[in-house]
Amino acid sequence: MQKIALGLLFAVTFNTTLFSQNLVSATFLGQKTKTELLAQFNNLPFIQYGAKYYRVTYTTKSVQGLVDTASGLLSVPDNPTLKYPRLVYQHGTSGSKQDVPSINVVTGGEGTVGQLFAGLGYVAFLPDYLGLGYTSKGFHPYVHAESEAWAALDMLRAGGQFLQQNQVFINDQLFVTGYSQGGHGAMALTREIELDPSHEFEITASAPMSGPYSISGVMRDLILTDKVYYYPAYIPNTALSYQTVYGNLFNNLTEVFKPIYAAPIQQFSDGQITLSDLNEQLIVSLIANEGESRPFKMLQESIVQAIQTNPDHPINVALDANDTYDHWVPKAPLRLFYCAADDQVPYLNSLLARDSLLAAGVVDFSITDVMPTADHGECYVPAMTNTLVFFLGYQQIGTVGTLLTKDTEKLSLSPNPAHDFVNINNLPSGGRLEIVDFNGKLIQTERLSAGSHSLNISEVPDGVYLVRFFEGGEVWAEKLVVRR
Repeated sequence: MQKIALGLLFAVTFNTTLFSQNLVSATFLGQKTKTELLAQFNNLPFIQYGAKYYRVTYTTKSVQGLVDTASGLLSVPDNPTLKYPRLVYQHGTSGSKQDVPSINVVTGGEGTVGQLFAGLGYVAFLPDYLGLGYTSKGFHPYVHAESEAWAALDMLRAGGQFLQQNQVFINDQLFVTGYSQGGHGAMALTREIELDPSHEFEITASAPMSGPYSISGVMRDLILTDKVYYYPAYIPNTALSYQTVYGNLFNNLTEVFKPIYAAPIQQFSDGQITLSDLNEQLIVSLIANEGESRPFKMLQESIVQAIQTNPDHPINVALDANDTYDHWVPKAPLRLFYCAADDQVPYLNSLLARDSLLAAGVVDFSITDVMPTADHGECYVPAMTNTLVFFLGYQQIGTVGTLLTKDTEKLSLSPNPAHDFVNINNLPSGGRLEIVDFNGKLIQTERLSAGSHSLNISEVPDGVYLVRFFEGGEVWAEKLVVRR
């Protein structure tokens, strides 16, 4: 789904030794100070560190099971004395093979969110995916759940080698998120880690955003409905992807698409034009031939009938194999953020995922329409803001050798929900306390000494807030509900 610019929240090469046959190279791309990040991301009060960021290349496997090389962006906080959690961000649909985090981070693209995550105290991993980026080979397996997951897993492993070699310290926490296609990829990665006990990772919290989780249901229905839709290139991109992976969807593009539309699709498949170019050409052609951009009109009537009447048709089987919400009961805290007016990824993806997960017995889960009137592009900012606040409630950062665990957290709030006063209990030392709302606005700040305190919050409006306590280089966070 469409790549979103980060308006809001907002080369030195290290020669590395192969370790476990994963890490190939790490190239220093740049760094930002805390002051620069604050200016870049509208003085977001959560930012506490500067960021250093690298392009890493690493070995993984292709969809044919052969050894392949992939790339991604690795962004780390600039304070080397602390231990940080890891965070995986799965990016949105790429308009071209170079429109990926490890490349567009230096041109103001989606990769800059990696700088933000580092400024917030995460070691951020942003995979470019297979078939895209610095080492791209072959066709990108678009919305292919398995490869979205293993590209991220292998980057976590390879990136871990780089962190060890360069004495960047991490704890055991792992957060997962992503937007649009990346929402699909985030859900796929979370499910893969939780379903396969052989993986060495454990999810701390996951927040997929505005993703096409229901490929075989909601997205299939969108394809087969004769509606105006201005992102027709997603359909051939998905068809070509699954043909690359499974090899049995069609023998010739004209079996699926009418010849007038198959011609530019073939150019895209051959790498002669980008996905953005293809989308523009298809819109122009649809309007010229059909009167409006109705992607349904690109399809051969025979393939439509086959998809509608034969559940075992290879296309239906491929679509079903890439749903990411079913056959799974999440264990880690999971939040889905979406917007009801999304013009690219129907919000019904999130509602269907909600219904399925609740029926399966998920416990720590919620779903939020973060801005009902926002389209896909406008939804990014409120979805990301909610994700950041959600994660900060679990995030742990400690000094090297003294990492805090859940059993030794220093921040205890009571009552919670609170009215006009909240008790801050048993602080072992002094520090700074902040109350911040979901938009990142600083509501109240206090300097507190060791011990317990009763904090007057009578001027804080009803709502949900994040309370953070800073002591030295360590940070504790807890959610606070104000309800009267």
